[in-house]
Amino acid sequence: MELPFAESWKIKMVEPIKKSTREEREKWLKAANNNVFQLDAEQVYIDLLTDSGTGAMSDRQWGAMMVGDESYAGATSFKLMRATIEKITGFRYVVPTHQGRAAENVLFSVLVKAGDYVPGNSHFDTTKGHIESRKAFAVDCTVDDAKDTQKEVPFKGNVDIQKLDKFLAQKADNVPFIIVTITNNTAGGQPVSMQNLREVREIANKYGKKVVFDSARFAENAYFIKMREKGFENKTIKEICLEMFSYADCMTMSAKKDAIVNMGGFIATNVEDLYDKAKVLGIIYEGYITYGGMNGRDMNAVAVGLDENTEFDNLETRIKQVEYLAQKLDEYGIPYQRPAGGHAIFIDAPKVLTKVPKEEFPAQTLTCELYLEAGIRSCEIGYLLADRDPITRENRFGGLDFVRLAIPRRVYTNNHIDVVAAALKNVFDRREQITHGVKIVWEAELMRHFTVKLERI
Repeated sequence: MELPFAESWKIKMVEPIKKSTREEREKWLKAANNNVFQLDAEQVYIDLLTDSGTGAMSDRQWGAMMVGDESYAGATSFKLMRATIEKITGFRYVVPTHQGRAAENVLFSVLVKAGDYVPGNSHFDTTKGHIESRKAFAVDCTVDDAKDTQKEVPFKGNVDIQKLDKFLAQKADNVPFIIVTITNNTAGGQPVSMQNLREVREIANKYGKKVVFDSARFAENAYFIKMREKGFENKTIKEICLEMFSYADCMTMSAKKDAIVNMGGFIATNVEDLYDKAKVLGIIYEGYITYGGMNGRDMNAVAVGLDENTEFDNLETRIKQVEYLAQKLDEYGIPYQRPAGGHAIFIDAPKVLTKVPKEEFPAQTLTCELYLEAGIRSCEIGYLLADRDPITRENRFGGLDFVRLAIPRRVYTNNHIDVVAAALKNVFDRREQITHGVKIVWEAELMRHFTVKLERI
């Protein structure tokens, strides 16, 4: 008999979570203006809002935190983190920051100016926010396959090389760099192939442009390359990572994802001039160049986490749990971005709530319904997150409208996943009764989804 799959870790510590009643959740959600970001954590039963900073650290990480060097300058913890980053990525210059969006802020302050265009594959919210706040423009060059959620394509996160080439032929003088997000979060946690990374590098060389990787989930991307791309099946994750980063000039990273820490991030590069400019702004915005907004204990945890999570067993356990949720949704006929992504399942909300018009934000409506059903907090990755067009100020309805179920690393068991799937099925079964969504009563100019106030229609 073939043995069933089991996690590559065992549990040493638990944290209690509390159930609530439907009546309580209705009151709490109304007080939160139908925005689940505004809920208190203790009002949530299973929290799938994000996988950022919400993972469970390992015993080695906790042990490393106890010996963190908290020196302001020259900390041994920074040297350990820098050495680990260089071993995995090949980049020798490192600017630490307190998280990924801080790394974007420092780097984009060096590279992006008003009127610039930054092409890439489905810029995530903070990336787009940092570009548009500088009066520049994020240009989506993701492959069209990503728009068809039911199409089974192994690398839906890829950059469309023809789109990129065509755009650069017209606007190269106003393009500071090309950005590639690995994995592509907005498109559904979808990976980018090694072949695509090579082709982006070739296009960048053709036009003399830098390539930046948004690398929050680069290890998961390497796992998919190993599992899905011919020629990499016998490569280690670390070997794949080194080749991936060989096609980039620079990377930003939120270490809160694939390094499995609660806080931390960095910029890494081999371009000395870029490093010299970034480290000055890093000092201004984040802290001295050997801590950059992180404690020494955090840097130790990042070093250990990067090393551990670029091993196959750890990644397989994590991604198998996402696949487990996908299999449950397949049983219930609930549509999501196929194939299952690395860190989350992305429910195709307009295919579920077919009677809710796009102007009433189906994904946000479904997010609210899932919370009311079982106290499960998810996240809208769709029309609200897309913000308004910076020129016309119209809502951007051209993209996908997802409910993201982001699974924290090493936190929930498959029993919790069963609850999530059952709650979704209950909402799905009564989808015909959900005919109205939500309307905006207040919003911020940028990245509105974090603070938007909504009313049920």
